[in-house]
Amino acid sequence: MTTAIEFTGNYDDLSTDTGFQFKFVCERCGNGYMSTYRANKLGVAGGFLRGASSFAGGMLGRGADSAYEIQRAVGGKQHDGALRDAVKEVKPLFKQCRNCGNWLCEQVCWNPGANMCKECAPVAEEVETRVRAQFVESQVTNDTFLEENIRMSERGKEVNKNCADCGAETLGKKFCPGCGKPTAIAAAAFCGACGKKTTPGAQFCGECGAKLG
Repeated sequence: MTTAIEFTGNYDDLSTDTGFQFKFVCERCGNGYMSTYRANKLGVAGGFLRGASSFAGGMLGRGADSAYEIQRAVGGKQHDGALRDAVKEVKPLFKQCRNCGNWLCEQVCWNPGANMCKECAPVAEEVETRVRAQFVESQVTNDTFLEENIRMSERGKEVNKNCADCGAETLGKKFCPGCGKPTAIAAAAFCGACGKKTTPGAQFCGECGAKLG
């Protein structure tokens, strides 16, 4: 009597004519496990005979073809047996969610407290950590956006400034095009204490608080 093979359809069949192996994958994160390789004795023998056939030719070649055809004929039964053993080996590493029905890896995607997957029953601590991380990322993005707006605004002012010595337009350069003297931009481009780039027009470094020259 044939026994149905219970488990998930989310697997890859890596079997060849020389052996059987299967890779089972979690339906949530994609991680998975490969079953132990199981050699197909008839397939190995057939491969040996085919190799000898190409070397010797003649009747041996026909024998190899016959062995290969035999292997193909019985491969289905052997294959099912190997798959059944692979399921028995790997199944304890997976859990089936009673809510969504998916098979998931116990190590990453399973909530043992709720006896369901983390998609259906999220873990509060993990959700909190993720939300906090998203908040921090949003905060940094907003702060950077504001800082860049201020920087660009100050930069626009610097481009329109005139040299304090000769009155020529500096055009935002570090040295005056009219007299060659350093402009305020050159003096405040980088902090002399920590080396960080400063905000144009700032009197103190935004990173270490040192007074800018």
